[in-house]
Amino acid sequence: MMFGASLAFGQTYPDRPIRMLVGFAPGGNSDTVARIVAPRLGERLGQPLVIDNRGGAAGNIAAELAAKAAANGYTILMGSSSNTVNASLYPRLPFDMTKDYAAVTLVSSAPFALVVNSATPLASVRELIAFARSKPGQLNYASSGATSHLATELFMIMAGIRAVNVPYKSSGLAISDLLGGRVAMMFSALPAALPHVNSGRLRALGVTSGRRLESAPDLPTVAESGLPGYEVAQWSGVLAPAATPGNIVARLQQEIAQIMKLPDVKERLAALGLEARSNTSREFASYLQDDIKKWAKVVRESGVRLE
Repeated sequence: MMFGASLAFGQTYPDRPIRMLVGFAPGGNSDTVARIVAPRLGERLGQPLVIDNRGGAAGNIAAELAAKAAANGYTILMGSSSNTVNASLYPRLPFDMTKDYAAVTLVSSAPFALVVNSATPLASVRELIAFARSKPGQLNYASSGATSHLATELFMIMAGIRAVNVPYKSSGLAISDLLGGRVAMMFSALPAALPHVNSGRLRALGVTSGRRLESAPDLPTVAESGLPGYEVAQWSGVLAPAATPGNIVARLQQEIAQIMKLPDVKERLAALGLEARSNTSREFASYLQDDIKKWAKVVRESGVRLE
């Protein structure tokens, strides 16, 4: 009887607007992706999607609201890699990333670029690692946000080097100091770094994706240029409250997967340094589990703590 009621509910879904929570202020990656996907999803579902920006606490405010929302498909979350990082950085979150969500689908992925000031003689990942090993403690790096910081920590763990973290409140401030030579290196979002790479003021040593980017085929991966096995992605993906009926989750997944194949959507994301992605709910759930375990290991081994 309950199954029948759930099925009937799913067949009428949606019959009113859907709220898409975003854990960051307008203008960031998650918000931008949400504003590309939401109108198309609204068209396909026949109901508007209302974006609700609930910034603060590195995305945890929106994540908690989504976890505790009614599981009826009318509140969904545009999640991000911050959520899987936060699972280890915040030991007492009022929600559980492994239990409180139904994974819908991945929607985008973007690598970092490892960049240095062009005035330095370092021209490759191998040279950077060799320099750091020969001069312990003399290398510093800029970080902006937990994912950027932990991407560098993972790099150092795998390379067997140490460098001094210089944290910044924004990537713009970090890049400004990198351009000024006050820090030596940074794992930066590609769109923020690329104009300075093209102007010759920064040198890109590699991207953190598993393969070279179609948009920058001459730029090697960090893995192929000196650190085999290294891979980090900033992702965005849609999550729903855990008890959301399976047929509603399936409908959302199917519609979003079609949206991510649209040429104009792929082009708009590519212009921002993002790759349009989609996968099944099962695949996305597995992806989340792997990402949580990956960053938990980095947090444990690096000893990183929130300031």
